[in-house]
Amino acid sequence: MNASYTTLIGAGELAQRLRDPDWIVFDCRFDLNDSGFGRRVYGEGHLPGAYFIDLETDLSAPKTGRNGRHPLPDPAQLAAQLERCGVSNHTQVVAYDDASGMFAARLWWLLRWLGHDRTAVLDGGLQAWCRAGFPLDTELPPPRTSTYTLSLRAARVDADFVASHLGKPDMLLIDARSPDRFRGENEVLDPVGGHIPGAINRFFRNNLTADGCFKQASVLREEFGTLLKGHPPAQVVHQCGSGVTACMNVLAMESAGLTGSRLYAGSWSEWCADPRRPVATGPA
Repeated sequence: MNASYTTLIGAGELAQRLRDPDWIVFDCRFDLNDSGFGRRVYGEGHLPGAYFIDLETDLSAPKTGRNGRHPLPDPAQLAAQLERCGVSNHTQVVAYDDASGMFAARLWWLLRWLGHDRTAVLDGGLQAWCRAGFPLDTELPPPRTSTYTLSLRAARVDADFVASHLGKPDMLLIDARSPDRFRGENEVLDPVGGHIPGAINRFFRNNLTADGCFKQASVLREEFGTLLKGHPPAQVVHQCGSGVTACMNVLAMESAGLTGSRLYAGSWSEWCADPRRPVATGPA
């Protein structure tokens, strides 16, 4: 039986298994400023056999103005979409993008939420694939049929959970946004600047090396160990602006063997939509 990949996979390892019918690859490219970008560049060239999946139409639910910029999708609808691409409970899924995992990690986390461990992000993304000299393709893969049985996990928390645990020692809230946005400066995506009181900042790009690949597990373990200050991973809640880049911090912790942290998917964009919720600015 082939090895199971549950966090990251290298380009060379993926290339060896790309034609395996039990492996399904998803192209998750997206641009927050151009919603048509991902599908457009997918048509221009993608990993052979890869299916395109869209952050806003497939990996998010409709926005109401109070549920954040990228609400979690309906699990049954997401499972049906995955089934049409051939994903079963035994499939090895690999997600990639051209942003070092920024959007691919969202699919990775969603699948883990659905109960699917055999999911990995292509380390270094499309750039690592191309640097290694592997080909791209423009052919569209055919629709497939499969059956996926949901087994939702307690991998997420909601705004009420966060609010009720503010200031308590049993929750460590880690914000994945850039330091300036965390401090309440240069906010361009949400109507209110700042962060959830008590949160600490771990910019998601700090998980990466200069070439866009994830740091070694030992390095991530040491860095997150300094942040956690004795908190067990199960007490960690990750958030960002809309529940996308926070998945990078979940992935980094899992790849470092720090398992069991959870996601506040609504994140800052949901939190700040209710003026009754407290806001902090400046450094943590």
